Amino acid sequence: MTECWSVDPWAAEVIDGRIYGRGTQDMKSVCVQYLLAIQRLRKRGFIPRRTVHLSFVPDEEVGGVEGMGELLKTPEFAALGELGLALDEGLANPGDAFTVFYGERTPWWLLVRASGPTGHGSRFIKDTAPQKLLRFAERALAFRKAQEESLGHGTNGCKHGIAKKLGDVTTLNLTMLRCGVSNDNGKTFCLNVIPTEAEAGFDVRITPDLKPKDFQNLLDQWCKEDEGITWQIAPWTRALHEHHITAPDDSNPWWVAFRDAMSSMSFDVEPEVFPAATDSRFLRELGIPALGFSPMRRCPILLHEHDEYLPVEVFMSGIDVYVGLLEALASKPKLQREDEVLAKRRRTV
Repeated sequence: MTECWSVDPWAAEVIDGRIYGRGTQDMKSVCVQYLLAIQRLRKRGFIPRRTVHLSFVPDEEVGGVEGMGELLKTPEFAALGELGLALDEGLANPGDAFTVFYGERTPWWLLVRASGPTGHGSRFIKDTAPQKLLRFAERALAFRKAQEESLGHGTNGCKHGIAKKLGDVTTLNLTMLRCGVSNDNGKTFCLNVIPTEAEAGFDVRITPDLKPKDFQNLLDQWCKEDEGITWQIAPWTRALHEHHITAPDDSNPWWVAFRDAMSSMSFDVEPEVFPAATDSRFLRELGIPALGFSPMRRCPILLHEHDEYLPVEVFMSGIDVYVGLLEALASKPKLQREDEVLAKRRRTV
């Protein structure tokens, strides 16, 4: 919505030391930083011990099924061989440390349908489809309230990027309601007729602290409390039924390599669970270690915001961070326990 911006969101204007534009934090900046960091390394004559691949994939904002999900099925991806580590997007950190994401909440986009008797709007019809759907929604929103309250006070829980807190809970939001009898595709409705069907859509992000199977059981329980209610994963989306994380501890040789590389540049890192979903979940599902990292610190989290910006200083320093990080990671010989990780991946693929 360009009218909500004080500048042209596509012009990349620099005002008062800030680069304004849609994607300055998500994720045009990181794409450019990758390229400029590699350019600097090449000009320096750096020869990596490991091959570095860059991928630019569409559709992440709409689930990634036809983007990264399709790429991983191609012979071109298979030809890359055994991948050691993947880097994907992260979030800004308003403090002095860099945030690194080792996992993320599993997104489930749900459709819930209720069916019931019809009748004239002047009568008290029992257990109509809208009534059943609203009762389901009340149960779901009670769960939402309990999760929100567990965030505590002063968390700005509605903020997309409060990962340290949001990543620890499951969010659920009612995002669509649809019912009614219409003879002209929804331009007008027969408001005196009780519809036999009602439908709702929910956006759910399941924390790694909650097993997807347990949440599935919860949905089934809510449906059983009324006859004629069913739920399904929205058929145009894809849901994971187990969590996949990249262990942020000494058991993971690539985490150690990443942490040590950042430490060698005198940077602190804060490992967290990403509150939303990125393409890295497809890679982790294959057993490929993946870390979400955007070299942005000392700036507010503004992705998807009106007047999104990134300070020029943060953008330029991020290139330096990637130069040091890519040089360190690409110079690593075979890491301790790396063969074990690869063998486990082959057994699960």
